[in-house]
Amino acid sequence: MNGMDETRQFLTSLGLPPGDLRDLPSSTQRFPDGGQYRIEIPSVEGPNCLRAVYETSDRLGVPIHRVSQGSGVMLVTDDELDELAALGRERGIEISLFVGPRAGWDTGGMATSTAGRIVAPKARGMEQIVQSVEDVRRACEHGIESVLVTDDGLLYVLGEMKKAGELPASLILKGSVMLGASNPVSVRLLEQLGLTTFNTPTDLTLAQLAAIRAATTMPLDIYIEVPDDIGGFIRHYQIGEIVRVCPPVYLKFGVRNAPNIYPAGTHLEATAIALTKERVRRARIGLDLLKRLYPEAVMSPLPGGNP
Repeated sequence: MNGMDETRQFLTSLGLPPGDLRDLPSSTQRFPDGGQYRIEIPSVEGPNCLRAVYETSDRLGVPIHRVSQGSGVMLVTDDELDELAALGRERGIEISLFVGPRAGWDTGGMATSTAGRIVAPKARGMEQIVQSVEDVRRACEHGIESVLVTDDGLLYVLGEMKKAGELPASLILKGSVMLGASNPVSVRLLEQLGLTTFNTPTDLTLAQLAAIRAATTMPLDIYIEVPDDIGGFIRHYQIGEIVRVCPPVYLKFGVRNAPNIYPAGTHLEATAIALTKERVRRARIGLDLLKRLYPEAVMSPLPGGNP
């Protein structure tokens, strides 16, 4: 037995896969309702964008389980938070809002440098941790039950706050794609810190995704179409294998050849709404293809009021 074999054996003893799972085993894990997959529309930047999601999903017959937002709780008014929460309750869908300040929007220079961009989505200094927790508290006070986290230290604090009763035990801590964990060990560590659902990096192969699935029970959030600034991949023809290998999985539909509008606002609302409608249309394309490629795939039942 060589050294790599010994390493693989040790990893197996930890309950981790010994390598990428190139045989692409079918996952037997499911959502609690028995579904293999759910649909998420990302970058829904405010109540009017959410109304556009509803309008387009009704017209195209696209089921929606979750919408997420990227500009952050801090750039949403109190009235808009109430409105988002109410619209979510109207159809029983999850509304997930990005948490607070981040290094890329702060006064530091590293986040804007060529090699330093990796720190851009992270919380910069202890004050941004405090500010981010305030973002989460405010969201919860307005009825939001899911937040997007992109800093592992912040994740630890939020997980401990849930345990201590400082935040609702039911609060969903959704890992942003910008967390960047790209292997089963890192993903399991995030789960131990309190993460409840994880957006995988956009460029992982099916074998790499299968290995992550083998190491965690969290739902995986996987882009089927990827925004340009995080890869621009269009993986529609892999949708059947993703649903077979990775459940429970949220299928996310971004849109390529589109501007990054973060932080959004009313000055960009027409663009945000147009992009939102196209994301729902892309979801229709993906679901039609899934029906052809993997007709036996089981979707989670629709929340109340969905088309």
